[in-house]
Order: sequence, then structure tokens, then C-alpha cells
Amino acid sequence: MAASISTTHLVLIPSYNSGAQLLATVQSALAQWAPIWVVVDGSTDQSGQALQRYLADTPGLEVRLRVIVQPINRGKGAAVLEGLDAARAAGFSHALTMDADGQHPAHLIPQFMTASIVNPDAMILGKPVFDAAAPRVRVYGRQISNTWAKLETLWSGIDDSLYGFRVYPITDLQAIMRRQKWMRRFDFDPEAAVRLSWRGVRAINLPAPVRYLSIEEGGVSHFRYLRDNALLTWMHMRLLCGFAIRLPKLIRRLLVA
Repeated sequence: MAASISTTHLVLIPSYNSGAQLLATVQSALAQWAPIWVVVDGSTDQSGQALQRYLADTPGLEVRLRVIVQPINRGKGAAVLEGLDAARAAGFSHALTMDADGQHPAHLIPQFMTASIVNPDAMILGKPVFDAAAPRVRVYGRQISNTWAKLETLWSGIDDSLYGFRVYPITDLQAIMRRQKWMRRFDFDPEAAVRLSWRGVRAINLPAPVRYLSIEEGGVSHFRYLRDNALLTWMHMRLLCGFAIRLPKLIRRLLVA
């Protein structure tokens, strides 16, 4: 496990029915960083209970791992916001979000945290590096969202809008989420990046591999092509309206930079 416990930067893992991958992801993260906080978002597959047993059965782990259980499923963004509220109340300033399904590279947590510590005013965004196992429809489809996000921010530096392996300044992210009711489900990651950019939080992009696990490997996916693409389409329609309102300010900022 990590040799020391950070008092400013934590890893925040939202989880919904992640199966055995949840415990594996937490163990991989604990080997790189502490503390790790998990928000179990109304899971019904017993993965949350398994994690709680692991916590109870491992002496001293309670200072490195915290498990927050939400009784009903409210969505990824809502789970992240629950963790952000608790983290800020505990005095943390930054949170690295990562998925519970084993896709994100736990070994890069220290590198991303270091970049955030050196640049505390920035959001550290993972830029996905796909392998041959990545579904082509997912790889090519995300380019549409990325193009819209770049337009909505006047190409201010968001290389990838959907990859959820990131470090956020907690106060800034809390502020934009509390101002509106969106960003609570699959729309969380791209809208967070765009709205933080509008707020003036600069983006630093770091490459990070993505691992798509097969069913045999315990891979779990809650992505639904029609439902989630409809949600993203509605999100970008809203963001384009916000972009139009902010366009003069964004242009002035671009000219000054």
C-alpha cells in the first residue's frame, strides 16, 4: 500500500454494480495512493458489501479507505458530487476520479496527482490511449463529443471530453455542479470539462491507456448506445446555448492569452 496518506488529494471512485472489479480496482489504487474513497451508488450486485467486508477485515485500512453507500442509484455525477461534498468537508482540495470497472490505469495515479500538486489551479485530464481491444464504435463515436467540446470552449485545451480518469479542483467542480441540475449521470465527464474551462480552469492533458475487459475477465459496462448518446446530444445542445452566451468573454480570454 501507499507509504503515506495525502491530506489534500484523494482518489474518488464512483461505483454501480461493478462486480468483482470494484475490489480489484480499489486494491490497485491503494497500492499507489491513499486515501481512496468509494461511493457505492445504489449497487444491487453485492459489490459494495464485499468492499465493506474487505475494509472491516483489514486492520488499519480505515485510514486509507472510506466507503460511502448511497441507498439508490442516482448516477455517476451524483455519486461524484456526494464524494466531493464529503471530501471538501474533510479538508481535501483535489480529487482524482477513476472508474470502478478496471478500465483506468491505477499505476498512473501518482503521476496525475503530482501534476495537480504542481499545478493546483488546473484540471488534469487523461487523454486515452486505446489498444486493439477497444470497441471501434466507442473510439470513433467519442470523436463527435470531443469535436463539440472543443468548439464549445474555443479549443482551449480539452483533448478528450469523455475520459473519466482526471484530477479536479474540488471547489471549482462543486461550484459548477451546484448551480444547475445536470451533470448527474453519463453526461458528467464532458460537461464538467467544458464548464470548468468556461470558469477559467485550464486543462493539462496527460496520456493514459484504456483497458477494455472482456466478459470472461469480469468486464462490466453500463453504456447504452441509444440512451447515452441521446443524453450526450441533449447535453451538447445545452452547452451550445451556454457557449453562445459566453462567446464574447471566451474570445476576450483567447485574445489576452
